[in-house]
Amino acid sequence: MRFPQQHSPTTEVPVRGAGVRSVPAVCVWAVVLTVVLPVLVLRPHQGPVPMALVLQAAVVAHTGAALTRVLTAPQVRLVGLGFWMFSYIWFGLAPLSMLTSDSYPWPYRAGAETSLRAVATVELGLLAYSAGTAFAARRAHLHAARPGLPERLLARRLAPWRVLVLCGCALSLAVVLLHGQPGGVGAYFTSRQAINETGALDEAPDSFLQPLRSWSLSVPAFWGLLALLRVPRLPDGDRLLRGARLLLLPLLAAVNIIVNNPISKPRFWAGTVLLTLLFNVPRLGRPRAARAVAGAVLATVLVVFPYSDYFRYDDRHAISVVSLSEQFTTKGDYDAFQQVQTGLDYAREKGISPGQALGPLFFMVPRSVWPDKPEDTGIALAQYAGYRFLNLSAPLWIESYLWAGPPAVVLVFLLLGAVGRRMDEARDRLLGRPGTLAVLVVPAFAFYQLMFLRGSLLGITGPMLLLLTVPLLISTPARRAPGLASPALPSAPIPHASLPHAGGHP
Repeated sequence: MRFPQQHSPTTEVPVRGAGVRSVPAVCVWAVVLTVVLPVLVLRPHQGPVPMALVLQAAVVAHTGAALTRVLTAPQVRLVGLGFWMFSYIWFGLAPLSMLTSDSYPWPYRAGAETSLRAVATVELGLLAYSAGTAFAARRAHLHAARPGLPERLLARRLAPWRVLVLCGCALSLAVVLLHGQPGGVGAYFTSRQAINETGALDEAPDSFLQPLRSWSLSVPAFWGLLALLRVPRLPDGDRLLRGARLLLLPLLAAVNIIVNNPISKPRFWAGTVLLTLLFNVPRLGRPRAARAVAGAVLATVLVVFPYSDYFRYDDRHAISVVSLSEQFTTKGDYDAFQQVQTGLDYAREKGISPGQALGPLFFMVPRSVWPDKPEDTGIALAQYAGYRFLNLSAPLWIESYLWAGPPAVVLVFLLLGAVGRRMDEARDRLLGRPGTLAVLVVPAFAFYQLMFLRGSLLGITGPMLLLLTVPLLISTPARRAPGLASPALPSAPIPHASLPHAGGHP
């Protein structure tokens, strides 16, 4: 059975939310992001102002202005929001506080020249991303009329039978893996440290199987829940699908609470799950509501994120509230800029290596098969700096730099900017077509990219591959989406199974 289509994949659809920016909103956000918050994080500085600090002010202005544009845009741009939010906090405010005070989360100290090169490398990536975004925006009408690969993939529609199969597989995996988890279900509500320790695979030759086992349950459970909420259904109803939803929704919700909660999962992933579900509430798809939620997300990341690692370890201490500037200069969560500094010194001493790019591409190959497999970049930089703690980040800026220097940074961020803008444009055009992957995948990628940007790539490539592959397996091309029933095809748009909220569909 086929679901009716209102638009073919090659039909240009008018852009939703077209309009102009609110001048007062632009002024307020610009002042807050480029003046108020930078002043709040400034630390006392003695001596002459280094060139790195002057250039860092330009980075703050660039990221603050770009984030202002995203937060006030008539069109909802979730991928742009995720990128510029990360860049503004981790590479705008945090380095500003570090450079003014010469205080950093980790002991390694780079020289003034390295600091200047680090700021320049970051700004080079930001400029390339802006150029890629601008290029894709200028060609948006062409992508709407003649969709490319990203648009065709995002136009795929959920197939009800495949969604039900995924839900069944996710529940079956939950039964097997949760039953075999040392400590039982309760281990998922203790700490991430407890989950890692009870895995008992960290020192084994096949230790790479432990994260694979964990993510192979978390990701399908997440997509099963979200797809079941958004799967298309016919206006006359479908008793089989409705009955399956009523049976499966509570079970999948319970599984997600167990395996995707912020106690036992990384904060970035738990946030991705929560925000993807939130932005799939139909009323929050409207530009005004989405902008309000985006502003709340930014405030939450700034204020709450540093304290959200409370459950990471078994040994917990009382939460001590400190200023933003102190958070930026003392917590390892904000080590991205310092890792870029360390990476530049590492590259100057050891050189760049294009072969490093093969590690994330072939992450599944165990070291027992590939002894010369590239080391995790975060670990390599930590060892170079002489740290005992090795679980550090490796931002995409320094990952790409270590592949081929500045040209690799430019190329990677050009592509990232262009693809991100095309994803945002595709979601905006497809919001009125229920069950398309654009509505599901774009928010998920938008917020998961914070992990992708922070790195290191070798550690997050597997979960990202699962995150982007599972939706393709439960969908079909727009012209061939099979259904569960065979009533006459209606001419009206098809409603979808939405997230529960007061007031019904908008």
